[in-house]
Amino acid sequence: MKKAYLGIDIGSISTKGVIIDEEHNILASVYLWTEGNPLGASKKVIQELASQIDLNEWTVVAAGTTGSARKLVGAMCNASIVKNEITAHAVGTTTLHPDVRTILEIGGQDSKIICVEDGVAVDYAMNTLCAAGTGSFLTSQARRLGVDVEEFGKIALGSKNPTPIAARCTVFAESDLVHKIQMGHKKEDIIAGLCNAVANNYLNNIGKGKKILPPIVFQGGVSKNEGVVRAFADSLGEEIIVDENGHLMGCYGAAILAHGSGIERPFSFDVAEMEFVTREVICENCPNHCEIICVYRDGELIDSWGNRCERGEIKS
Repeated sequence: MKKAYLGIDIGSISTKGVIIDEEHNILASVYLWTEGNPLGASKKVIQELASQIDLNEWTVVAAGTTGSARKLVGAMCNASIVKNEITAHAVGTTTLHPDVRTILEIGGQDSKIICVEDGVAVDYAMNTLCAAGTGSFLTSQARRLGVDVEEFGKIALGSKNPTPIAARCTVFAESDLVHKIQMGHKKEDIIAGLCNAVANNYLNNIGKGKKILPPIVFQGGVSKNEGVVRAFADSLGEEIIVDENGHLMGCYGAAILAHGSGIERPFSFDVAEMEFVTREVICENCPNHCEIICVYRDGELIDSWGNRCERGEIKS
């Protein structure tokens, strides 16, 4: 049996998964919507990954998780390593693009920038408080305009006079959008204006004060939008690299980190059929009153976290 490594990136909007070999080649990959259920989405990812490889030829010896629900899914997968998104994205991207200096990432509900020197992340910034300029923002505007968000980029490229849109805040952007529609601006110009607003909002907020040096790699779901890619290229005056697997960089990095950890833990695709339940416990053993999350697999406690001292430790 040949060794393989699993990586899962659990975001608020989408959940991604990959299986890689020891040379870090992608053997299987999945991208689907989280739909408010990170455990359920992760189970679907695991099931789909299992269907894409020959389980008589490959055995997963280590798993890694990243993303907003990384601890929860890490417990489910018996993960060898659980890492934050910055580390996972940096590792995944520098593996495929060793000379990268700047990583731009726009996901469903957050954005981040990672500055890289000699293959190591040296600076970063994240925005998780405002959805303006993210994938969910573009999706809601596409719905308002009666256009599939997947067509946004192609439509934007057809504009010769993009409409200025104020996108520093979702509420203001929607108000400005309605105003521009009522004024009679062309749909393609409004869409191009939205793409420009996303890029400018990102650079003026997430990228403020950062050294954005080439080579620049743009990733996350919004990187598939050709209009936003062009807007970044025009604003920065640099080529913007979009990897075909850019939407998988978080889970790809998690899988690479699992391999590099040297920690091999039993993993079974049967976890997709098991029942996982989480319960919250308020610790009363000290004035902190920590909120401790307990994870149960088929009724058995397998992990817990949230305690700030040993008095709140709950052992599986």
